[in-house]
Amino acid sequence: MTLAHDLPDAATAVPAVDEDPAACRFRVHRSTMTSDRIYRRELERIFAHSWLYVGHESEVRNPGDYVRRPVGGRPVFMVRGAKSGQVHVFHNTCTHRGAVVCRKDAGNAKVFSCFYHAWTFDSEGRLIGVPDREAYGAGRDFSTLGLKSVARVASYRGFVFASFDADIVDLETYLAGAREYLDLVIDAADGEMEIIKGTNQYCINANWKLLVENSIDGYHAVSTHDTYFKYLLSLGTDLSTGVSGSATDLGNGHAVIEYQAPWGRPVAKWEPLFGEQAKKEIERLRQQLIARHGEERGRRIADTNRNLLIYPNLVVNDIMAVTVRTFMPLAPDRMDITAWEMAPRDELPQLRQRRLDSFLTFLGPGGFATPDDIEALESCQQGFSSGGVQWNDISRGMGRASQANDEKQMRAFWRRWQEQVGATVEEDER
Repeated sequence: MTLAHDLPDAATAVPAVDEDPAACRFRVHRSTMTSDRIYRRELERIFAHSWLYVGHESEVRNPGDYVRRPVGGRPVFMVRGAKSGQVHVFHNTCTHRGAVVCRKDAGNAKVFSCFYHAWTFDSEGRLIGVPDREAYGAGRDFSTLGLKSVARVASYRGFVFASFDADIVDLETYLAGAREYLDLVIDAADGEMEIIKGTNQYCINANWKLLVENSIDGYHAVSTHDTYFKYLLSLGTDLSTGVSGSATDLGNGHAVIEYQAPWGRPVAKWEPLFGEQAKKEIERLRQQLIARHGEERGRRIADTNRNLLIYPNLVVNDIMAVTVRTFMPLAPDRMDITAWEMAPRDELPQLRQRRLDSFLTFLGPGGFATPDDIEALESCQQGFSSGGVQWNDISRGMGRASQANDEKQMRAFWRRWQEQVGATVEEDER
């Protein structure tokens, strides 16, 4: 709720994202988190005009494999064509009368038949079956009534994106500096990464942009996740070195924090919590990465943690597990979240188990971290309704070289958000 008396006079109105470099001040008006008008504008100006993550090619490895999911709030499904071998992303709606065509979340199918009137389509999207076709007359051209592809579909190293904007820049241009960090994730397994079946799915009663901030926020870790750090200490993990790293603006709203952390990474850095059984294999993988990519890049892949935001709503956490997470607003104060675990193909069972355990015990909705984060974000949303305070401050680090616990990465997101949404405070008062 935005209170009219909390807003400045129209004569002194400012953008909802207000930056003053000379004063080392960056602030965001809280109406961005509560306004229904701004929420609708986000759907129109951000989610309809960005590249959005659909899934990973490993999820549709074989001809006819498919997954369905909402993307940008719209039902779509991704399928590998049986004849072409290409990955398609179709609008999940029958071209006859509109019913959903793909009705299961995942599987393998030669055809997709609309249950309403039994119009049938193949995995390439072609209309191949119409009951009583003769009723339409000999001159009707059914070739134009195949499934409709999303306007743009492209893949970067197995990550499949779609856009509803036919005129958007190509995917690699859009990804800008984020490409380097996706490369670091994929090169950890020499390009052979896969999404493990199964998802974490949950809702948060908070604005989606709060999760954007939280996902790339190193500042909250020690205070919010105290229980997890006590758990690590109980396992013998040395936390005396703390967390050190940097934040980077990657362009186009993308950003990353990259840091050294004492809890290790099961890709190639061993810590006590990974168990003695995995020690030799993890060290072998570490040396393999250094041999393959050179000392500097190999150690960077093996030893460095990354929380990567690909604007607007894809987060890749390359930490104690590689988690791919998307989130979609349902209202100004509610969002859906889906997360998948990514891992190298054909890795040893004990390492795969270690990843899955980390995926659940830290990053899962019932784990150490995610419930803490949900409580924090919902608490923020509740606090916004109190009024009295107009602005959130996101200025940390403006007076020094960026660190992983600063907010440079969040400012990168908010600048792009303001560029697309164009929100001003006096507009929200109306």
